[in-house]
Amino acid sequence: MKIYEIYDDDNNRSVGVLLYYPKEKAYIVELEDDLDEWTAPLLFTAFVKRGIFSMPRDASYLWVRGRVIPSGRQNIKSILKNHNLREYDEMKLLELSRGRCSQDNMYIREIAKLPNYVISRQKRNLIDCTVLDDTNILCFFADGKTRKIDLMKTDNDDLAEKVCKNKKLMNSCMVGVGGYYITFNNSIDVPAAELYRAGKLIPLSLADFITFAGFNIIDTPQCCDELSCTRQNLAYMTDHGLFEPIKMNTRGNLYLKSDVLRSRW
Repeated sequence: MKIYEIYDDDNNRSVGVLLYYPKEKAYIVELEDDLDEWTAPLLFTAFVKRGIFSMPRDASYLWVRGRVIPSGRQNIKSILKNHNLREYDEMKLLELSRGRCSQDNMYIREIAKLPNYVISRQKRNLIDCTVLDDTNILCFFADGKTRKIDLMKTDNDDLAEKVCKNKKLMNSCMVGVGGYYITFNNSIDVPAAELYRAGKLIPLSLADFITFAGFNIIDTPQCCDELSCTRQNLAYMTDHGLFEPIKMNTRGNLYLKSDVLRSRW
């Protein structure tokens, strides 16, 4: 991750930082807490009015795009050649111009570490998440808290209309860069802060969850050892409904240990 301070020459102050994740080519803008609609970058004023200072991935990307030469410019090949660039890269162009543009007097400069206000906010970022059923997800946050969220009860229409009605899309849920959001099919994002507010606190830590998985989920060889049977016997018992794998794979399945042991009763 690279960190860039966003500095406003007009007001002689820092307004926030731009976080860049090179592998994913993703951007997150974190604004200072004391900004208002007059001092925040124009693109982010609507968020600041609502008390949101960690910008969503798409809004952060739009801010970067607005400060660099567009890829569709007629003479873009000549521009890239003049700057010894083999291909179009927003971040490299942003660094070359220091993020300056005609819209304002802000620019960026690389810094070595995160400001304290960003470190404090990131305590409510996500560490992990898992889909529970068609509408619920379990989220583990950096502050050690775990929350259960019913996506149908959020204010996000995309979640209710698109995600919850599409099992494949729902199961694509994963944590986005820096733990700032969850994303479905890397296209529909939900900010961590929104999930934190909407979620119901569950007295379960990620460490507890991992311990449970480690002790209670067994693979095909372990299952055969528990039952003193061959893989063929195991396949027969599974086909006849003695127990069901919790995850199937061509190389072998995963089973809940308690289900396997109950089959011996």
